[in-house]
Amino acid sequence: MAAMGGVRHRGRPVARIAKHMIRSGACAMAIVSALCAEPLTARAEDTRTQYPAFLAHSYFGASFGSLYYDFSGRQLEPGFQAGAVEVPHAAARVTLFGHEFNRFLSAQVTYMRPVLYVSYRNVNGDEERHRLLVHYGGLTLKPQLPLGRRVSVFGEAGLGITSRRAVSIGGAPAVTAAHHASILLGGGVEYHLSPAWDLTAGVTYAPGDERTRQPAALLWSGGFRVNLRPLPAERVEANRSPGVGFPRSLVQAEYTTGVGYGVNDFVSKKVPIFWGGAVKVARGVAVHYQRNVFHTRKRFALDLGTSVSYWRSRADGQDFAAVAAYPLFRLTMVRTRPADLFIFYSLAGPSWVSRSVIDGRDTGGAFTFQDFMGVGAFLGKDRSFCAAIKINHYSNGNLMTDNAGIKVPLTLGLGLTF
Repeated sequence: MAAMGGVRHRGRPVARIAKHMIRSGACAMAIVSALCAEPLTARAEDTRTQYPAFLAHSYFGASFGSLYYDFSGRQLEPGFQAGAVEVPHAAARVTLFGHEFNRFLSAQVTYMRPVLYVSYRNVNGDEERHRLLVHYGGLTLKPQLPLGRRVSVFGEAGLGITSRRAVSIGGAPAVTAAHHASILLGGGVEYHLSPAWDLTAGVTYAPGDERTRQPAALLWSGGFRVNLRPLPAERVEANRSPGVGFPRSLVQAEYTTGVGYGVNDFVSKKVPIFWGGAVKVARGVAVHYQRNVFHTRKRFALDLGTSVSYWRSRADGQDFAAVAAYPLFRLTMVRTRPADLFIFYSLAGPSWVSRSVIDGRDTGGAFTFQDFMGVGAFLGKDRSFCAAIKINHYSNGNLMTDNAGIKVPLTLGLGLTF
């Protein structure tokens, strides 16, 4: 280009003309690319392909192992004797939510329970099996020390909650309920497979309570952890796929049909991926608002939602209300021109219920958790409409000594997106 500096065409330097042509061509190519792709303004506005600040550096996990606790005839009240006490050891512990403040310190909320409960058999010759439900919750700090690029060791300490439901025989408590707070301790090792996946192994200790004859619990377990590291820029950009929609907001009204308890029973008993409940809802209405906070390129979306519900129980016709906030996980299975079909699952949404004793059953207090699952579709050219069908559930996860659980049958929902 420098050699052409003295060459002129119609009085204008050829070098200047060449530069103008190159710039014009680049601009033309940019305009064509913009016209063929998603509008730049729409792409710039969609920040939901990166984890939001409250999720970045957070994690979820699960571990499985052997739980040791000394249940025996000692827990039985005077006047009761058991022919046998079965103490299975298989157990699971899940990290419902954890967050890394830095590479040396995290905080987490956990839930631990046996896979099969302790059983008292043939109490006073009744030839029955009586399950003893015991569960553990935790809110702990977790300091960690990297030993290299792949391996870290960690400790754990914080608040633990132990909850044991009573065993009643003939209207009398054979084993009393127990509920106490204590320190929760633990430690272990982590192997970092990748930025997103860790393998974990460790031990967790929950002290007992002599007043209620609740034994201490010790869990040896191994499992995995899923880390939500901030995504690289190229992946964030790739997830802004043109022509694939994830509605930002959804407002939906729902009506509970009063039929379909068989679906609840199937997924809580036959295929145990959900929960049942002793209190049955006959009918009710609800209003939901959901806001999408993250999505991948085509399939997965995470929403945060809130709901207000009004229910009537089946047995005694008692009315009660519920208010909840919740996360919702949505997986789009099929995308077609008229509709996008998806499945969804919401877990452990903190909730308030206006009545704690319903149909003569104690649900464990006003504070509880909401869970629901179902299938749905976004409809229309702009995916402006939503239709869904689901089942619902409320319970406190047995973190209280009473937990009848509320079972909501098939519920129909219609909504608008924007």
